[in-house]
Amino acid sequence: MQQQIQRTILWVIFFSSLFFLWDAWQRDQGQPGFFSQHSDRSASQTPGTTSPEPKPVSAEVPQAGPVVPAAGQDKSQIPGAGQLPSTSAAAGTSPAGMPKAAAEQSVSQALAEAWVLQNKLLKLSILPEGGQIVRSELLKQRELSAPDTNVVLLSQQGQNHYVAQQGWISAQAERRFPNHQSRFSLVEQSANRLVIEATEGDLKVRRSYLLQPDDYLVTIDETVQNLGSTALLPIAYRQLLRDGKAPAGESQVYSTYTGPVVYTEERKFQKVDFASIEKGKAEHVKQASDGWLGLIQHHFIAAWLPADQRPREYFTRRVDGNPVLYSVGALERLAEIAPGASATTSARLLIGPQDQSMLAAIAPGLDLAVDYGWLAMFAKPIFWLLDQLHSLSNNWGVAIILLTVIIKTLFFPLQSASYKSMARMKAVTPRMMAIRERYGNDRVRMNQAMMELYKEEKINPLGGCLPIVVQIPVFIALYWVLLASSEMRFAPFLYIDNLAAPDTLLGTYFGVPIGLMPILMAVTMFIQTKLNPTPPDPVQAKLMMIMPIVFSVMFFFFPSGLVLYWLVNNIYSIVQQWVITRRIEAQSAKERQR
Repeated sequence: MQQQIQRTILWVIFFSSLFFLWDAWQRDQGQPGFFSQHSDRSASQTPGTTSPEPKPVSAEVPQAGPVVPAAGQDKSQIPGAGQLPSTSAAAGTSPAGMPKAAAEQSVSQALAEAWVLQNKLLKLSILPEGGQIVRSELLKQRELSAPDTNVVLLSQQGQNHYVAQQGWISAQAERRFPNHQSRFSLVEQSANRLVIEATEGDLKVRRSYLLQPDDYLVTIDETVQNLGSTALLPIAYRQLLRDGKAPAGESQVYSTYTGPVVYTEERKFQKVDFASIEKGKAEHVKQASDGWLGLIQHHFIAAWLPADQRPREYFTRRVDGNPVLYSVGALERLAEIAPGASATTSARLLIGPQDQSMLAAIAPGLDLAVDYGWLAMFAKPIFWLLDQLHSLSNNWGVAIILLTVIIKTLFFPLQSASYKSMARMKAVTPRMMAIRERYGNDRVRMNQAMMELYKEEKINPLGGCLPIVVQIPVFIALYWVLLASSEMRFAPFLYIDNLAAPDTLLGTYFGVPIGLMPILMAVTMFIQTKLNPTPPDPVQAKLMMIMPIVFSVMFFFFPSGLVLYWLVNNIYSIVQQWVITRRIEAQSAKERQR
């Protein structure tokens, strides 16, 4: 009894330590901690003071930090994406009531006028209206549902509306500067470099776009010059706009995060979902002099990376139109520019896959865009190990098998305890069924007889639960690693040519992909069910037999890499469980013979 109490105390200490470690990790990554969910709301307020809630950025320049307009001014607006000139509906949203065919034609016309930048990885379409990037084709990334088609991330055609914009506004009410609606003229163009310029409100803006070879980054440099006779106060803005729909081809069986993100060194990584923006309850860092902003979806990211360490204001907003768009952006105020003087600013725009090594090398915290959910603490070292195994094997499928075997082996002592408990339970199952039949509906007598049986056979009915609970976070994290890793896209293994897509070896019928591995998965689950103790309840026993069929149907739609992991995991578990069960049954038989 004393040993059981000591063991329970140790388990409590272990789980408590694990929980506090996870909580500390969450707070370090910028996520709300369990005990301080509201402590990280921005506002440098001292006790006893209050600050007014800033007005929506779509209505005016935010009244905080470095971008405070002069008192009493009619503050300048960031032009709404839905208010674009009628000559270029493609750059923003379609006017309400515009027929779909007309809208698509307008988009095509605008793209025909667009300037094109291209390297080996990326092809961009940039409109003369504001220099908006309205289309980005990833030349080395193919659609999972259409392997012959390149991924188009930024676009105004098809299911999703997604653009990158930048421009200038003024802290002076009477001024209007070139923005993403202004008409820019071409200065210079080559295959991977574009220079454009526009003048409005005494501010001349010259902007250059540069695509480096073999890079998903666009370097955008701007020089602004005061052509007037009075000083100017320009404010640069950069934003990404997207509708709130799921990406085209998103699975209906599992879901991943799609939406804005903001990162700063102080507040770390923050997700801002579309629903909170819609409700006006978006919470994220508002002021900083570092960091970046972006929009992420399964396997891909677009992100603005300002190069200058100037104070900036991060914002999110809803943009009315057809369709409704959601914006994430940043305002950056330059110092006063005297007549005839100039100033420069620079930023990079990333449009590409969520390749973790690439993201980590570009900017701090950018690798956090690979969304592992709340188990990132476990997922990151798991991916590191998976990446190392891939370096050795040069095949992601082999790496998944090796990783699964390594993790299962590390957890063998815990797993063994669980299997031993189940084996003992299975050995006494006939006696348990006899007790159930003997006492019928007398639950009290039946439970008493069961407890006596457990005591006699030295069985703890919960003995196998704790070892399983310990392993759950690790295996869920492994699940998210395989689901979120863009490295799995079109990675081959045996007969499979894409570990990020469902197994379709046996064809697709009525929209359901039928693969070999999900069927093998169902077989292994059925074998595991037979190895486990039969539940005393007949209804529960029938449900356990049906579960392999249910799960196999679900796994038909899962990425092949995930199914491979579960298949290997099940085969390894079956071997472990069979060996331990045979050993326990032999031991029990010897004890009964005595």
